[in-house]
Amino acid sequence: MLNKGTKLFSVIKNKCPRCHQGDFFISSNPLDFKGNLKIHEKCPNCELKYMIEPSFFYGAMYVSYALTVAIAVATFIICQLLDLNLVWTLATIVTVLILMIPYLVRISRLIYINMFVSYQGDKKP
Repeated sequence: MLNKGTKLFSVIKNKCPRCHQGDFFISSNPLDFKGNLKIHEKCPNCELKYMIEPSFFYGAMYVSYALTVAIAVATFIICQLLDLNLVWTLATIVTVLILMIPYLVRISRLIYINMFVSYQGDKKP
């Protein structure tokens, strides 16, 4: 399921969307708060320029919003299945979203760049 050449491989493994070999983020640890969002200027392998245009990753905010809503709805449904009252449900949703922030920001950027760049394997551009 997680084969090289799929968009999911690039997103989950923090790899370049074009070659799936070079790392996208400088730090592979999402909990490294000092360097959480620092990306390489270019892919170390295929030299794809990650910042395609100035302010390119502003669009990733929309992806992050969609992921946040999906997680909040899923958490709400789970809390309702566990028969929690509304206060505990809200507290659980807020806690889950705060804990997910470092992962959501990184994943949203990877998903966003994968919308525009296709996998090309070992072919040189």
